[in-house]
Amino acid sequence: MLNLRLHHVSIVVRDLDRSLAFYRDILGLQPLPRPDFPVRGAWLSCGDRQVHLVVHDGQTFRDSDSVDNNDGHFALNTDDFDAVVSVLAASGFSEHAADGDPRRLLVKRTGAAGFAQLYVLDPDRNIVEVNAAPS
Repeated sequence: MLNLRLHHVSIVVRDLDRSLAFYRDILGLQPLPRPDFPVRGAWLSCGDRQVHLVVHDGQTFRDSDSVDNNDGHFALNTDDFDAVVSVLAASGFSEHAADGDPRRLLVKRTGAAGFAQLYVLDPDRNIVEVNAAPS
């Protein structure tokens, strides 16, 4: 049997500085050294895994401003869910924003998953889940 594990998630971005402000300054991921690839980007640590931001000016298939937890996304895990909600709220995201507002924070404190989950759009409309799933 293969012994596979997740190494990193690669996220397409259009504006590296804007995306770094979200992932580094709001979510608190730490920059890592990155090889000198021909395309701009950044590597960030996320626990013992990594998030790779890759600049791509081309069209992506996602064109909606709605946060949809059933759409493609990746998930980060936290042991302080309420602190993450507070940090996002202090950064301008709101549970009360209208559907279609890119600053809408979709929060599910209880639900079918059995643990708290939130969904938020990054600056390039990638959906990011943060959850309190047990380790």
